[in-house]
Amino acid sequence: MNQKTGQKPAPQTTGHAWDGDLQEYNNPVPTWWLVSFYISVAAAVIYWFLYPAWPIGGSYTKGFDTITYVNDKGVTKTTHWNTRALLMKETNEAVTAQKPYYTKVADTPFEKITKDPELDSFVVSAGKQLFSDNCAACHQQGGAGKVGFAPNLTDDDWLYGGEFAKIQQTITHGRHGYMPPFAEVLDDKQVSQLADYVLSLSKIAVDPVSAQAGNALFHSETAACYYCHGDNAHGRQEIGSANLTDRIWLWANVPGADTIADKEAAVKNVIRKGLNKGVMPAWQDRLSADQIKLLTVYVHELGGGK
Repeated sequence: MNQKTGQKPAPQTTGHAWDGDLQEYNNPVPTWWLVSFYISVAAAVIYWFLYPAWPIGGSYTKGFDTITYVNDKGVTKTTHWNTRALLMKETNEAVTAQKPYYTKVADTPFEKITKDPELDSFVVSAGKQLFSDNCAACHQQGGAGKVGFAPNLTDDDWLYGGEFAKIQQTITHGRHGYMPPFAEVLDDKQVSQLADYVLSLSKIAVDPVSAQAGNALFHSETAACYYCHGDNAHGRQEIGSANLTDRIWLWANVPGADTIADKEAAVKNVIRKGLNKGVMPAWQDRLSADQIKLLTVYVHELGGGK
């Protein structure tokens, strides 16, 4: 606006006119916009030269930027920039940064690792990643497990023992749990009695007469359940047989059953069919000894160990 006259200045035109009064205004692009545009063009051209950019037949321009990394066979390679090589380089850097901590974990007794704030923090961080990459597929994120599939690692109930050495042995060599099927050994009435006895051990209200008969059957040579689960039904860690008195259920989904009949059906199904799916693979050929030790401490802390 003109400060003297108070009027707006007349718009600039190119001088072209049609039909007498139809004019072409001259409104140039703002300078800041032009500068930004030219910078973007220059950045794009630089990118084309540095990184893979243009397809050419069955290939593409590789660019001039390179990445050097060590592959999984320990060989140092230099290649054109690409996301896979970048991931390998970042992995190498992470491994290099973590190596002093892994060395310290390897040299420190189990009991002292959790008492060292620096090492304990590293175990939580690196152990969580190791667990997520290798264990969570079965034991779920956080180690809560899944009934009928994999044990809960957060409840301090350990089939094979929760001491550091036992957990390390489990991870290193794996486990293969087994329970024979009894469908051809016991009739339906006996299976029901045995199921009622097992449920009664967890304070679940069942037919007391049936449970008493199941008790006798449990300790008899006919079913011989006490061979594996013990006279007191507390299980045997040396063979991984379950404690039937702790109200923790792995294979029979008793907590998820709404009625007593459904709970009985879940237990009877296990008795009849047995178990041959409690398999955990050995990790000694997939993880280093240092990684297994770190993962041992991490898993131990999920449930507090024993």
